[in-house]
Amino acid sequence: MKPIHLFAALLLVLLAVTSLSVGVAHFSFSAVFSGDSQATNILLTSRLPRLLAIMLAGAGLSIAGLIMQQIVQNRFAAPSTTGTIDWAMLGYMVALIAFSNMGGWIHLLTIFAFSVFGTLLFVRFLQRLKFKNTIMVPLIGIMYGNIVSALTTFIAYKYDLVQTLGSWTVANFASVLQGNYEFLYIALPVSLLAYVYANKFSAASVGENFAKNIGLNYQRIIIIGVMLVAILSSSIVMIVGMIPFLGLIVPNIVSLFIGDNMSRNLPWTAYLGVLLVLACDIIGRLIIFPYEIPISMIISILGGIVFICLILRDKSNA
Repeated sequence: MKPIHLFAALLLVLLAVTSLSVGVAHFSFSAVFSGDSQATNILLTSRLPRLLAIMLAGAGLSIAGLIMQQIVQNRFAAPSTTGTIDWAMLGYMVALIAFSNMGGWIHLLTIFAFSVFGTLLFVRFLQRLKFKNTIMVPLIGIMYGNIVSALTTFIAYKYDLVQTLGSWTVANFASVLQGNYEFLYIALPVSLLAYVYANKFSAASVGENFAKNIGLNYQRIIIIGVMLVAILSSSIVMIVGMIPFLGLIVPNIVSLFIGDNMSRNLPWTAYLGVLLVLACDIIGRLIIFPYEIPISMIISILGGIVFICLILRDKSNA
């Protein structure tokens, strides 16, 4: 094992153990090992599900951002800057209203359908634009998302779901317990599929003509990419809520150090996404302990700073 891999593994283990140890309820690993039923129940019911949800959400949303940047051919594209998350929230509102008495799978499928439709609509719009620089694409995406978000808010007011919408627009892992986070495991096969298609997504990022010249069906690759992004975003929005900037900043940070080879970047993107969400969640639990600051607030501050720095790195945009 290379030193960098060993260091990365140790850092992840350290943050994971810290995450399991931090909380209002008294908990210690020694009590678990000694057979204390209360400590074991806290670990299995709350702490471990929260850790797994953090890891799955962090990796899933970061990979979704990486895929989105490839298929849109823009390094500032992400589920939060192309309307995907906003459409997922609209789908969530519709699912609550239309399928309130049905199971979670119906809600997930509704959110997924809205995410796919909204993202495809945005991608088709971009493909019709003759001029699109680095900054214009996310700006259009943010305006596009705001329109959808306004519609979602209107529906929430109309059906008295404003409080419910508010709880999902501010992501928080405090409510994650055993039995209510398992939908996030869908990130595992989707991430594996993204790795299988990594080279094709990279080819699509060069352009439609290049993809067709090497025998790829460009539109099919785009649709597959949109579906993978929508599945990852839908499951995370449904369980955790909206985590801004994560899918934007993580792939960019990784590419600064490793390059633009997606098959090589993808594992490190997932790793850094997990690391970032874990660290922010721990900070959110400790700043005003025993109360918590929602993770979306911390990532918004960090993500905004990193986003500005990334823009200023390009002198033409600065």
